[in-house]
Amino acid sequence: MAAYKDTERNTWYVAFYYRDWKGVNRKKKKRGFRTKKEALEWEQKFKQRQAPSLDMLFSDFIEVYGEDMKPRLKYNTWLTKEHIIKTKLIPYFGQKKMNEIKATDIIRWQNTLMEFRDENGIGYSKPYLRTIQAQLSAIFNHAIRLYELQSNPVHKAGGMGGERQKKITVWTKEEYMKFSEAVWDKPQSFYAFEILYWAGLRVGELLALTANDIDFEHKRISVSKSYQRLQGEDYLTGPKTVRGNRIVDIPDFLCEELREYLGMLYGYMPDQRIFQITKSYLHHELERGAKSAGVKRIRVHDLRHSHVSMLIDMGFTPVAIAERMGHENIDITMHYAHMFPTAQKEMAAKLNQEKVG
Repeated sequence: MAAYKDTERNTWYVAFYYRDWKGVNRKKKKRGFRTKKEALEWEQKFKQRQAPSLDMLFSDFIEVYGEDMKPRLKYNTWLTKEHIIKTKLIPYFGQKKMNEIKATDIIRWQNTLMEFRDENGIGYSKPYLRTIQAQLSAIFNHAIRLYELQSNPVHKAGGMGGERQKKITVWTKEEYMKFSEAVWDKPQSFYAFEILYWAGLRVGELLALTANDIDFEHKRISVSKSYQRLQGEDYLTGPKTVRGNRIVDIPDFLCEELREYLGMLYGYMPDQRIFQITKSYLHHELERGAKSAGVKRIRVHDLRHSHVSMLIDMGFTPVAIAERMGHENIDITMHYAHMFPTAQKEMAAKLNQEKVG
């Protein structure tokens, strides 16, 4: 490697050839370095990104990981990953080489996170600890799959955050009806919660709805996009899953309520979002309504769980529910299995009838 002095600008630059991912030789030139050392370091890192060696620093491999993954992910998904990487991974592993990170390093890192307490004495939640570790493991798996790292030290170190919580909190129909009466004073809130509970949409899907998405003749909602507000900007993306693109049939009363709501809006265009609110707004409104109605506190997303619970109680099959909810597969039976309390007994009884006639 060599760096050259730019006498006119009093800076340094590098000029070199490299082989790209297609195997084609290309020339690269980069100016503007203050020192020769900075120029040579930049050239070294650039070449590592073109033909990554696991002898590189974790922080440098993150650049490779970002270049590989960012084009494949939704913008909001990448921002979530990036935040975890920058705040929870690079500070600890950044200056360690990828091929030298051992299970013992992972365990020490785990202990650091589990011992953390903020100024109020509160640590990270178990689900968040699992999310952080899953991201670190994903990075090493990527290195194994594409760049021939031999093993994943996270797997050797074991889990963090304990077992997954299996309990899902829902409202019964009676609890929801009390809540809906408590938020009736704000029509925008009331109609938004009606859709979340009676149609089971995700919050992002609700916030992306336009008048064009509602078919009053056939009484159904077309779900084809999701709304996110990220770093002060509005983004419309596709639904969370491929099957998230779906048609949701709605009951007559909800169809009429939506007609009423649109009649309240002034000067909107058919392709404009009909709920110009945020997830934070819905969260605060849910807390307000729950407190006023005297029902237990749940999350906004739990209204979707409540919709599933209601459909199960009505006797619909997991396959039919998964299609309505836009789940990618029938893992719904695993997440909501405890809501089928009599299913096993009914199966046994019917099998007994088959045997004895």
